[in-house]
Amino acid sequence: MGTDSLERSLLWRVLLGGAISLGIGISAALIAVGIGVAWGAVAGYAGGRIDAVLMRIVDVLYGLPYILLVVMLDLALQPAIRAAAATMLAADLAEAVADMVTLLLAIGGVSWLTMARVVRGQVLSLRGQPFIEAARAYGTKPARVLWVHVLPNLAGVIVVYMTLAVPQAILQESFLSFLGIGIQAPLPSWGNLATEGIDELHLWASPPYEFRWWLPFFPCLLLGLTLMSLNFLGDALRERFDPKSTGHG
Repeated sequence: MGTDSLERSLLWRVLLGGAISLGIGISAALIAVGIGVAWGAVAGYAGGRIDAVLMRIVDVLYGLPYILLVVMLDLALQPAIRAAAATMLAADLAEAVADMVTLLLAIGGVSWLTMARVVRGQVLSLRGQPFIEAARAYGTKPARVLWVHVLPNLAGVIVVYMTLAVPQAILQESFLSFLGIGIQAPLPSWGNLATEGIDELHLWASPPYEFRWWLPFFPCLLLGLTLMSLNFLGDALRERFDPKSTGHG
């Protein structure tokens, strides 16, 4: 894959950047799924005023620009996380770790809204089922009903959403890093590697300079292939867990 302007191997930087992007994407998706499942399950099962208040909060957050929310949460969390990391790690490592943790918390802390709505709808349909009514009549506490009877029936929805949330989180991390808000150099991610490659496009019309086409090409190619693969996986799992989505249910 060639080298960059500092003669560093692009292959190894793309592999490391992919590991970082995937790690942030998976971690942020786990956070989003955890918050969304808890929020939607409580709203759907409790009903009444609790449901109304919780879902109005979701509606308000939905009305705000997504990227603005991520950037604001990132800026709000960054000082505290950097201070905590500085007490446990060396200065250079602490800053890099703090940037990654802040970014995945910011993305995960905003990406749960859709999951909350989906889970709420599923819980509302399950709440009237006979086995839930039987558990209530037996005197089972609401928390145990949710944990033992409701959540296992949401496993398919959660798994499918997880596979769709990971590429979304990776794309958001890459976009923020592309804008200079996310992972910062010298630590690579697919986003900031693409940014470095885009700078090469200015040399396209400058004959004395060598246009290193591989710098923008390979990070964008691997990012696109990864997102496409994860979306195909999500579609396959959705058909597996929900036969009605194929039209043969």
